[in-house]
Amino acid sequence: MGFRTWPEWPESIDRTFREGTVIPAHLLALAADRRLDVRRQRALTRYYLDAGVGGLAVGVHSTQFAIREVGLYEPVLRLAAETTAEWAKRPTVLVAGVAGPTAQAAAEAETARGLGYHVTLVSLAAHRGASEDDLVEHCRAVAAVMPAMGFYLQPAVGGIALSARFWQRLAGLDNVVGVKIAPFNRYRTLDVVRGLVEAGAHERVALYTGNDDHIVLDLVTPLVARRGNEDVTVRIKGGLLGHWSVWTRRAVGLHARIRRAVAAGTVDEEILALDARVTAMNAALFDVAHEFRGCIAGCHEVLRRQGLLEGTWCLDPDDTLSPGQAEELDRVTAAWPELTDDDFVRQNLGRWLG
Repeated sequence: MGFRTWPEWPESIDRTFREGTVIPAHLLALAADRRLDVRRQRALTRYYLDAGVGGLAVGVHSTQFAIREVGLYEPVLRLAAETTAEWAKRPTVLVAGVAGPTAQAAAEAETARGLGYHVTLVSLAAHRGASEDDLVEHCRAVAAVMPAMGFYLQPAVGGIALSARFWQRLAGLDNVVGVKIAPFNRYRTLDVVRGLVEAGAHERVALYTGNDDHIVLDLVTPLVARRGNEDVTVRIKGGLLGHWSVWTRRAVGLHARIRRAVAAGTVDEEILALDARVTAMNAALFDVAHEFRGCIAGCHEVLRRQGLLEGTWCLDPDDTLSPGQAEELDRVTAAWPELTDDDFVRQNLGRWLG
């Protein structure tokens, strides 16, 4: 089965997506009354685009699933799409998160398609306890509307365990064009690779890391799975990451550096050592000490300090920084300032907010 995309996909979008790019999980800018701050939401999109990303993921976990409950799903997706059309200087893949029961997810995909999005990221968090057959059929229904990415979400934030057989079946569906691998678990990451290889889909389904705990290693490691008597090597070429919703300029530089090293066969100890540093930054950002409770608020805090957000407010008032999380952010940013992009934001903030 060859690589199939939606007819409306421009060739530049197809190439960007398949070759692998930086796709931040777009955050949600709220005012103190927890209403959408349109000015700062637009500024966030401009920040990501000027940082050099190749895509944006909107309506995903980092955007807060609760946008659906407060009537913000369509407005937030529309604002990102319109701002991208006005501001982007390069092809930008627009990814829409879809969630909930099948009817809801398919309707969200229809909304996203109508707004000019290119691909959906299909959350299965609402399908805990469903059979594998039901999960596959759910994904089939969404992929019938527009191209879809499978999504292996970590259990700590609502994901469910999925077998290699599930990923094999998913990869065989028409119009499944990618998978975001984010179980934060090496065994389960390899299950995805095995499933794609057994389906013979590893060359047409693009793999993106969502494993914020091992970003660098995911991008440099050749992943090998067995098919019959053959070893098949698969590469994760891009990332769709909550971690990349902050310090995004540095993420773009890191991704480019890794791509050059992998292509040249020059992945060295210096690059490998970055994995521990990036993961340490993520531990503070995502509040690992408290089982990820402050993961979104942690991202908001970084952007608040930079001036992109006014506060760390989330739709759920209980989603706040955990005790000691701010101090952990102080520690890691002081230890590895080269992984932050404060200067870049400072130089451009007024223009993005204008």
